Amino acid sequence: MTPRWGLTVPLNGIPLAAHEPVFREAEALGYTDFWSAESDVDPWIVLGLGAAWTTRATLGTAIVGAFTRGPAIIAIGAAAMGEAAPGRFVLGIGSGSNVTVERWNGGRFEKPLTRVTEVVKAVRQALDGEAMAVQGETLSVSGFRLGRPLPARVPIYVAALQERMVRQAVRVADGVITNWLSAEDVRQVAAVVRDEARKVGKDPETYPIVCRISVCPTMQPGSEARAREQFRRAVTAYLNVPVYRRFHQWLGRGPALGEMNAKWDAGDRKGALAAVPERAIDELAVIGTPAHCRETLRRYVASGVTVPVVNFMSLETEAAARAEESRAYLKALAPGLP
Repeated sequence: MTPRWGLTVPLNGIPLAAHEPVFREAEALGYTDFWSAESDVDPWIVLGLGAAWTTRATLGTAIVGAFTRGPAIIAIGAAAMGEAAPGRFVLGIGSGSNVTVERWNGGRFEKPLTRVTEVVKAVRQALDGEAMAVQGETLSVSGFRLGRPLPARVPIYVAALQERMVRQAVRVADGVITNWLSAEDVRQVAAVVRDEARKVGKDPETYPIVCRISVCPTMQPGSEARAREQFRRAVTAYLNVPVYRRFHQWLGRGPALGEMNAKWDAGDRKGALAAVPERAIDELAVIGTPAHCRETLRRYVASGVTVPVVNFMSLETEAAARAEESRAYLKALAPGLP
């Protein structure tokens, strides 16, 4: 397979309106994929701009939420992207977490595997030109049909962490999206993907595994220590969320994170931060010289990732400095460099 090298967009510190040179330069540098998430900015808008400002790169959502958007709304957005970037758009769907669904959006985070499965089925029907017709446990939809034909099939990938969701993703979707794991952890996920792919008649060697990876090239004195401290805070924000906590228990990291989890549950936020093991930072963040970062990303690929997607960690706080930092990272992590 041709090596792929993805980038999380938009870049920190750079307004959306100023992203045209970002997309063009990144594509020229060899970045093959641009992925946007349903977090700080709307992914459809970011990728719509990317469709206009790139010519060959893959554009993907990692992710849009199966609880926070209805299947017809997801299908409409995906169809628009399919028209804007024919043959280049990938729709990534996932459950999100209790935080994004309940605390941020006032929904109910129940039966995520079932919900994702039913939403994927309904969206697939619409994108294939059929009328939606799903009567399930978490979803009851009928009658919606897209009015504009798509120029090419839109693949659907599913965000999956634990084994049951990974296997279901392989069964119902065209690819798997994962994050917050080490290069060595990828082997465990990839083994499940390949096993399930064989069972359902899909090619286990080429089945796509997209992985978002937090990366901070350290190019200034003292930046490594700052990056580690910032990532320590990210660990407490993410790995105490139930879905990620269970994911890391499955990966075998539960005992190492146990003290942090216990302090978080007790309301001791400072204690939880202090209890983040240094080894977790070593394993889960890619921090170091640009050459070290690129080599670590290649280890993810060697472990089974087909599309590594770098997610730059900003150390600067002022917008102009962040923009300059992001542009420097973009060049430093260019895939063609040794």
